[in-house]
Amino acid sequence: MKALVLFSGGIDSSTCLAMAINSFGNNNVICLTISYGQKHKKELEAAQNIVEYYGVDNIIIDLSTIFIMSNCSLLSHSDQEIPNTSYMEQLNSINGQPVSTYVPFRNGTFLSIAASIAISNDCDFIYYGAHMDDAAGNAYPDCSISFYKSIGSAIYEGSGQKLKVIAPFISLNKTQIVAHGITLGVPYNLTWSCYNGSKIPCGKCGTCLDRQKAFENNHLTDPLIEERI
Repeated sequence: MKALVLFSGGIDSSTCLAMAINSFGNNNVICLTISYGQKHKKELEAAQNIVEYYGVDNIIIDLSTIFIMSNCSLLSHSDQEIPNTSYMEQLNSINGQPVSTYVPFRNGTFLSIAASIAISNDCDFIYYGAHMDDAAGNAYPDCSISFYKSIGSAIYEGSGQKLKVIAPFISLNKTQIVAHGITLGVPYNLTWSCYNGSKIPCGKCGTCLDRQKAFENNHLTDPLIEERI
């Protein structure tokens, strides 16, 4: 059995990678990292550091031109600022619409490309790290259970019923992900989450706040906190 992990270098995908390696061994796991014009390009560096740590191959693709027409605040060409508030505060102000950092159909695009690469590499599974916190309130609709089931079915059928999409955290929150990752020894000190394109985590954007809360709920200190001191 072989698996491809859709890999960003963040907490969720790094924990997915550890799970895949635990199940299949690092010789049977490959990663796919995608540059899509994001402001936080440091996550690409984090991704490379982690795949080197685990000794797995990483395929890197540039898809920035696909999103060039989007004004999503996460993209480097956008004139929008990344919100420095929690996702709950953002959702309360936008009446159920996706948050400004939602990249249009990003996961659908990434998973479709991952499927092609996975089939070409004789993989049986694609892992991606969607979780219930991101799906809450329609913040990121391509992280929802219904999306996961739909695209999973499409990829399974489109691959001749050979390739399955696995989202192990689809019903879990980030606190639970970190708890599981700790048991697997995930090197969270190498991961990157911050959406602002800084050298150190800002500690203010939605993903920084979610990350910090997840570690605190596990009675731990985020290993990247020291970088802000």
